[in-house]
Amino acid sequence: MATMADVAREAGVSVSTVSHVINGTRFVADGTRERVLAAVESTGYAAGTLARSLVASGTKSIGLAISAISNFYFADLVAALESQVRLAGYTLLLTDTHDDQEEELRVVQALHQRRVDGILLATEARGPGSPSLRYLSQLNIPTVLVDRCASPRFDQVGTENVESSAYLVMHLARRGHRRIGMIAGQGGLSTSTERFRGYQAGLARAGLAFDPGLVGTGRSNAETAEVAVGALMDLAEPPTALFVANNHMTIGVMRALDRRGVRVPEDVALTVFDDFEWASLFHPRLTAIAQPIGEIAVRSVRLLAERIADPDQPPRTVRLRPRFMHRDSCGCVRRTPRHGRAATSHDAGP
Repeated sequence: MATMADVAREAGVSVSTVSHVINGTRFVADGTRERVLAAVESTGYAAGTLARSLVASGTKSIGLAISAISNFYFADLVAALESQVRLAGYTLLLTDTHDDQEEELRVVQALHQRRVDGILLATEARGPGSPSLRYLSQLNIPTVLVDRCASPRFDQVGTENVESSAYLVMHLARRGHRRIGMIAGQGGLSTSTERFRGYQAGLARAGLAFDPGLVGTGRSNAETAEVAVGALMDLAEPPTALFVANNHMTIGVMRALDRRGVRVPEDVALTVFDDFEWASLFHPRLTAIAQPIGEIAVRSVRLLAERIADPDQPPRTVRLRPRFMHRDSCGCVRRTPRHGRAATSHDAGP
């Protein structure tokens, strides 16, 4: 059976350095950390001994690493996850990744150091080389990727993004729009990539050519989205309809349109990904894709509990169907009842 000394010998470092990397107790330079993790993998040390000992001596706590401050949708998801974790008999430890690669690795290591039984992670990973995903994988830490399905090596739970985004675009095309713009999210994130693919698929199915000039990068925040939509509206032939890829960017888009005196939906139709509490308070009310936050939380915590109980089972990916909230901003004529405005909803995507 491999020992920590074997790992140290393989990596050409001291035993204490191996301990710091595994336990996240001190900063270790990237190159050294990579050598230690490679040695852990090649000797089979962590997978065979450390991970199982952590599970056996569980602390009844779950770590959640998520960008909780910068995204309104994630704030709702945190509340739903905390409720499910509590029902499962665990305590939730919340950390904020700030959607930063180095900070994500730091908080994942900190959670591991605190001996959490498992980790729920909304990763900012932009590829298989993500340091935090490598760390989790090589140390065999029970993990479920939440919302952002970035790697099939892990259990992961998220919304079906491609078909539901295509549905929004096709809905606008059915209204007669031929210049449909998009405010895209942060490049490289799995959700941003999938929603962009859905935008392209929706255009293709509607018989519309993809025009990169109609795509603005909102980088998943309101301020950048405000600038991006302004650039689109300044085009010689601006879009007549917009698809906004998350709710934080929707705030910036609505602010920019209002400042320019652009009316929704009279001057530009609008559909957005992510429903939120205020969507029905906007004027006009926002036509949106509503993610199944409660179900995401239930399935994520269930998968993590199963992973803690059986670390060697094959990883599973769960994609959940969102709902299309048909309101006013898309420009459809909505029937108004005596008290308030009507809205309909049904499943979007396959």
